[in-house]
Amino acid sequence: MDCVLERNPSVTKDLAPAGATPTLDELPRRLADFGTIGEALDYAAQGRRGLNFHDARGTLTRAYPYSELREDGLDAARRFVALGVKPGDRIALVAETGAEFATAFFGAVCAGAWPVPLPLPTSFGGREAYVDQLAVQLKSCDPALLLYPPELAGFCEAAAGQAGCASRSWDTLGTIEPAPGELPTASPDDIAYLQYSSGSTRFPHGVAVTHRALLDNLHSHGVGLEVVETDRVISWLPWYHDMGLVGCFLSPIAMQMSVDYLKTEDFARRPLAWLDMVTRNPGTSLSYSPTFGYDICSRRMSSQTRAEDRFDLRNWRIAGNGADMIRPDVMQAFVDCFDAAGFKASAFCPSYGLAEATLAVSLMPPGEGIRLELVEENELSGGTPEDDGRPRRYRAVVNCGKPVTGMEIEIRGAAGELLPDRGIGKVYVRGASVMHSYFRDEESTTACLSDDGWLDTGDMGYMSKGYIFIVGRAKDMIIINGRNHWPQDIEWAVEQLPGFKSGDIAAFAITGHSGEETPAVLVHCRVSDNEERGRLRDEIRERVRAITGITPVVELVPPRTLPRTSSGKLSRTKARNLYLSGEIQPYDIAA
Repeated sequence: MDCVLERNPSVTKDLAPAGATPTLDELPRRLADFGTIGEALDYAAQGRRGLNFHDARGTLTRAYPYSELREDGLDAARRFVALGVKPGDRIALVAETGAEFATAFFGAVCAGAWPVPLPLPTSFGGREAYVDQLAVQLKSCDPALLLYPPELAGFCEAAAGQAGCASRSWDTLGTIEPAPGELPTASPDDIAYLQYSSGSTRFPHGVAVTHRALLDNLHSHGVGLEVVETDRVISWLPWYHDMGLVGCFLSPIAMQMSVDYLKTEDFARRPLAWLDMVTRNPGTSLSYSPTFGYDICSRRMSSQTRAEDRFDLRNWRIAGNGADMIRPDVMQAFVDCFDAAGFKASAFCPSYGLAEATLAVSLMPPGEGIRLELVEENELSGGTPEDDGRPRRYRAVVNCGKPVTGMEIEIRGAAGELLPDRGIGKVYVRGASVMHSYFRDEESTTACLSDDGWLDTGDMGYMSKGYIFIVGRAKDMIIINGRNHWPQDIEWAVEQLPGFKSGDIAAFAITGHSGEETPAVLVHCRVSDNEERGRLRDEIRERVRAITGITPVVELVPPRTLPRTSSGKLSRTKARNLYLSGEIQPYDIAA
């Protein structure tokens, strides 16, 4: 494609960290108005921007211009063809943040294959659990090839052996002689990639996303964030999760933005390196995180020097927040901690999305920040406020913004009826970026995607004056004596006690001896004295009863016991299954 370059006369200097690809460029900005992601890379490669990889201290280790990524991707595509990969085949890729994954991803795209990002090992579960998870996902996507980092050879070869697929480390790809001839040309309605949602472990759902859906979502993302020339993306999010893959890898390419990466595991060890990278960016920063990312930064600062002595966050234009329930108390704590360093609360950009919608469903308009509504507890659970003389309890629900361009949202009741403003029900969405299907799973596709394109998200929420508010996952609802309770309300009650934080508590329902539903609460316990554990258990039970009105079974478990999804979110369903199967062993505390 030919392109006429136009210099912006107002640009007088380059805004980029030393040695990195530039923030500013002569290439005219296009907001993902392409037919395929390959076309988007072709265009971005005509400029000087690109990907930049940093070590655990935030030091630049490699600048990778889009022009170089394009050439490497085409070369990888020809090597894939030489290995026998055909259009429509899947190429599974362990999604380590680095140039090798980026090259392989676009190599698969250029070969007409479907890249399938798969997770890295986490600190939870160990080798066996990771191998089993990989094997299940490999069997689901049935790839022609699994590519992995050399240091994970033992894990990945074991998983590939279980799944019966070919595998090789990506450092061996260069030994394959490239195949000659023309590469296939993708069309907008071809599948671009498969994305496994974060909970896809035992029963994986590979979300099939077309080029058209991807580019539609990326375009609406750019419009919603009101991207400006001085914007630069900074990210530590994993590339096997939709917010990391789509929002912080594919989106910058489709909108010709430079991006700086910190590996997820390096962020976990040194979270403040993220804010150091924002500080060093002389332009405006666009950076996303789930709530726990902001939480860990605030907590880590408690023993550090003053924030203003280390950070300068005045140019953080978009501090995105999504991927799990947004906690207003955590976000306020972040503001309190970093206000002196120039962070503006108005930079917060709450959002709502899911892999089945490619990524974004809604975004808060830039500058509006965190906005809350107080909702009475019984309303949140699907009932109406009760006038029984007892004090009413309220939960602050975060506004997740307005539907992105081209996206429709409906809130429906139990019978499928449309609900009015502030009516809490199931969230349905429709738009060009909604998934094509779950790969090779017609039953699950039909269960959530109607013939006229409406997707049942599985989330509960309500609309208010054009904004969407999410209150929880429908499947997580706990029903006790005919009343509905949200597990996060129980978990938040425990978090009010000293020494607990988000992720330390999992609440869910179990079946009691007489067949009735009983709430159970698993809590990470860092106390070694058995008598003190007993007092703590009783205090937790009383706190939950006082705040929610229910009396749960409380089990104290060792730290780091509660399972998380591949994207770092607490998995209540898996915690319940592990508890009931006996794989989670609570401390034995005398009554």
